[in-house]
Amino acid sequence: MHYGFYLPTRGPTSGPDDLVTLAARGEELGFHSVMIADHIIFPTRIESKYPYTVTGAFPGEGDALEQLTLMAFIAAKTEKLRLVSSVMILPHRNPVVTAKVLATIDVLSKGRVTVGVGVGWMAEEFAALGAPDFAKRGAVSDEYLEIFAKLWAGGPVSHQGEFYRFDEVRCEPLPVQRPGPPIWVGGHSRPALRRAARYGDGWHPVGANAAVPLPPDELAVKISELKQLTVAEGRDFDAMTLSFKAPLYDAAIAAPDGTRRPFSGTNDQVIEDIHTYAALGIEELIFDIRAPSMAESLERMEHFATNIMAPAGV
Repeated sequence: MHYGFYLPTRGPTSGPDDLVTLAARGEELGFHSVMIADHIIFPTRIESKYPYTVTGAFPGEGDALEQLTLMAFIAAKTEKLRLVSSVMILPHRNPVVTAKVLATIDVLSKGRVTVGVGVGWMAEEFAALGAPDFAKRGAVSDEYLEIFAKLWAGGPVSHQGEFYRFDEVRCEPLPVQRPGPPIWVGGHSRPALRRAARYGDGWHPVGANAAVPLPPDELAVKISELKQLTVAEGRDFDAMTLSFKAPLYDAAIAAPDGTRRPFSGTNDQVIEDIHTYAALGIEELIFDIRAPSMAESLERMEHFATNIMAPAGV
């Protein structure tokens, strides 16, 4: 089992010195990856519903460091941590520029980029960015993933799609990882699973929270569905990485059926959950060490590494 952690992109622990301290300490403690979230701009009025809280309210204050810039910054301050966009909202950015930036970070980090992707949920942010039609964000995302693959393949390439077109261009230097940085597709809807099956090197859902608990029985069904879809695409399901994010949204709210939510409770209970999810095929678990202060953030990280990660033994 590999373990990752969320890096703050806003709030009192998101200054440059604190970010370097958190990333360096996570690397020292043996974490495998760091998750960096994505929002570019926040409209003052948001009516779109956030899918991962019970109320639909987004747990943010309107400030956020830009994702890809932060990935490059952390790349320069670490040596081993995988740098995961978790997730990058594909329609937010020009796909050619994005492919170039991701390839550049992969080169400069010596091949440590993982591209977690999603289609987005905030229509107001799409409008503010001049992004493609929010209602077509799934189709736009699919096309942008096709563009990434073409540009990272090397050589002069062209693309004539519904949402983007170009003729005979090169995008070099190519990523260190071949044929490109791994693509982890977020979400657990049927379209998200189809996207993962067709384009993904991994599946990267959020769970273990009150709005979307994804307990083991439900997760097993989703994994079975993903396997069927992947095989139908003529791809090798065994080559796909299965990750699972367990953020702390609505931490005080019990699971819908009143039972303990996965990855909550005592150390032994969390370790038991780790073994349960590992048995389902989960290879990377991402936990939330973010807290209002650096002292508490570091304490959470060190507690997890010492009392859960090491004793789990998987």
